[in-house]
This record gives sequence, structure tokens and C-alpha cells, in this order.
Amino acid sequence: MTHHNIPSPKKMLQYFWAAVKGEQEDFTQGSIRKAVFMLAIPMILEMLMESIFALVDIAYVSQVSVNAVATIGLTESVVTLIYALAIGLSMAATAVVARRVGEKDLEGAKQTAVQAIALGVLISIAISFVGIFYAKEILALMGGEPELIAEGYGYTQWLLGGNITIMLLFLINAIFRGAGNASVAMWTLVLSNGLNIILDPFLIFGWGPFPEFGVQGAAIATNIGRGTAVVAQLAILFFGWSRIKLGLRDLKIKTQVMFNLIKVSLGGIAQYLIGTSSWLLLMRIMSEFGSEAVAGYTIAIRVMLFTLMPCWGMSNAAATLVGQNLGAKQPDRAATSVWKTGKYNAIFMALVSIVYLVFAKQIIGWFNTETEVVRIGSLCLQIMASGYVFYAYGMVVSQAFNGAGDTRTPTKINLISFWFFQIPFAYLTALVLDLGPLGVFLGITFSEVLLAILAIVWFRKGKWKETVV
Repeated sequence: MTHHNIPSPKKMLQYFWAAVKGEQEDFTQGSIRKAVFMLAIPMILEMLMESIFALVDIAYVSQVSVNAVATIGLTESVVTLIYALAIGLSMAATAVVARRVGEKDLEGAKQTAVQAIALGVLISIAISFVGIFYAKEILALMGGEPELIAEGYGYTQWLLGGNITIMLLFLINAIFRGAGNASVAMWTLVLSNGLNIILDPFLIFGWGPFPEFGVQGAAIATNIGRGTAVVAQLAILFFGWSRIKLGLRDLKIKTQVMFNLIKVSLGGIAQYLIGTSSWLLLMRIMSEFGSEAVAGYTIAIRVMLFTLMPCWGMSNAAATLVGQNLGAKQPDRAATSVWKTGKYNAIFMALVSIVYLVFAKQIIGWFNTETEVVRIGSLCLQIMASGYVFYAYGMVVSQAFNGAGDTRTPTKINLISFWFFQIPFAYLTALVLDLGPLGVFLGITFSEVLLAILAIVWFRKGKWKETVV
């Protein structure tokens, strides 16, 4: 080790490989910095895989037709509801599994895993039924034109009908994460997205022996990719390369464990719905300023999301560390993990924000060269980047509550920041005070600052340490 305990580059590379290979670690003892690193690296790579996949998918489909892209947009907005359920359940699964692993109660962790999967299957069967039989009605409800519905309903049918693959992929990865096997979660996504990217052109354009499915092909490819990954996940759970190994005798319904999961997941579902609904309302306000404004805003958000991925990875690492350390009766170590992760996140985000503040125009220009689009997009990027350091802390601390199983506190914080502050502020400044898109961007940044402050104040009170899951 060199001065100030900073590991040498060689040591860092060793840690990196260990993290990606998923070498077993006990995160309730030893260096917290190393623990954050070992958990965050696979989670960051996992998030980047997801965003690359979303970009590739749209790139292929946009060669089919404008309607095809619009179909994906409309279907995705319905799929966000499935994501809300999947993410809420995943938060609960990670929190409870991490807690049991920290308590060295692997039996309890197994029971939680089985109940989470059973719940996921039950919910997705109900959604599949609606998706398969009412795909046309769903698109019409979202405002799809008749010719769009005729061309695209097959995509919606496949995607909603096969939603069990989304649900289980999320849930089983959440179980792996809670157990501290973040790299297993990462590799299953590499498999799922890799297959998807390879199959996309074959099924969309009918390459080789395949029929040409058009936009529907994208959904078929997604299902095959995710489905294969789920099969791999189940193989790992039953044949065991992770801490949690299931046998046939574990496959019992335990209603008490199941209700506990449902109780913890409600907060997670609420958080996600509060977030997505406020984004939809902001988009509605932006649409008042014409399509160039919407395009600039959309590009800026996409660019931002790409750099938020590492942020999410670190926040998820904080959640696992909090859960496991609370289970191991080490609340102070749990708190220290959060402050350290927040600090690393803030340093990373500060560097990114400097790049955005200086090069905003060039970055937006890569995606679109229209003067107005570039002007609005770069303004959006610069204003949001100025709040990035707060964003870094806000994200980590919010996820830390979730990791403790206290999903109620971040739900309250989200309500105050997004519904009671962000939307009224954006509406007032953009439309009433006539600041235009600038009002929306200020609303987003100020609400993130408010979120970070509320989260830190509540976290310091320490009530989360007493959460029982």
C-alpha cells in the first residue's frame, strides 16, 4: 500500500478482476472502501449494459419506420408500470436477503428468494393475460393512430405477454445482489443483452433463414434474450455458484415471508411511480414549447442517464452494504459505508459535471445539429450538471434507506421533492413567469438539491437503523 491507503494500480486491477469474477466476500468486515468497490464495479457494468442495449434496440427499429419507433415509445410507457412492480419487489428482495445474509441466516435468505420468485410469477401471469388479449386496446388508450396499431400491436403483445422475463430477471438479480453476488447479476445481463443485440437484426429484417417480423422482431429478440438469462439464473440458484443455493425442498409457499416482502415493496413501487409520473408531467410542460424543445430535452436526458449509471451502481452497492451490516448488528459500519459511498459518488459526479458545463454544445451536437435543439439541449445539460454533486449524495442516501428496508422515508422525500416542489415550480416558472424550458430545468435541479438535503437530514437522525425486515 502507498501513502494514504490508496491501493496501487496493480492492486486496483486485482480488485477489479476479483469483482468481475465475483469472488466470495464477507462485506460485514474488512475495508469498507474495498467492499464498495467490489460491489459497485459489477453493478455499474450491469447498468451500462442496460443503457447500451436500449440505444442499440432503438437504432435497429428506427430503420423500420417512424410508427415502429412510436410503438416502442408507447409500449415502453406501459412497461414502466411493470418496471415499477419489478423494481419495488426487487428493492424488498435485496433488503431482506441482505439482512438475512448479514445475520448468517442462509435458510431465511433462501425462503425470501423463493417467495420473491413466486410473487413475481403470479403478478406476471396476470399482466401477460391483459397484454396478449388487449394489446390493440392498450395502444389505442395511449393515443396510437389506427395504422400504428395495425403495424405495431404484435410488438406490444410479445413484450407484455412475455413480461415474466423482465420480472424474473429483475427479481433474481436483486436476490444475487442482496447476497453480495453482484457479478452473477452482471453476467446474466451480459448474456441477455448480448443475445438480444445479435438476434435483433435477424428477426427485425429477416436475415438468413428467419422471417421478417419488423418491429415485432425486436420484442421476440428481447424475450429470447431475457428468457435465456432467466434460465441461466435459475440454473445458478439451483446448482449453486452463489451464496444462496436452492433445492426442491425449499420450494414451499411461506405466506408470512411473502407478506413481509409485499409490505416492504410497496414503498419501492411508490417511489418509482412518483418519479416516473413527475417525468411524464415535465415532458407535458416541455411539449408546450414545440418539438425542438422536446428533442433537445430528450437528448440531454439520454446523455445524463448514461453518466448516472455509475451513480446507480454505487447507490445499489450502498443498499447491499447497509442491509448486510444491519443484519450483522453493525449499524455504525452501515452508516460509514453510506458516507464513504456518497463521497466517491460525489467526486465522480463533480468530474462529469465539469465536462458537461464546458462541452455541452458539442455533446448535444453529436446527436442533432439543429440550432434550437442544440441551444435547449445544452442549456438543459449545463443547468442539471450544476446540481450533480447533490444528486450523487441524494441517490446514495435514498438507496441506503431502501437497503435498510425502510422504503417509507424515501417515498416521503420523493413526494415532497417531486410532486410538492418540482412540478409546481416548473409549471410556475416555465409557463406562468414565462421562463420557458429554463423553468423546467431549474425545477429539476432545485428539486434534486432539496431531495439530497432532506435525505441527509433524515438519514443523520438514524431511525433507519431500527427498521425490522
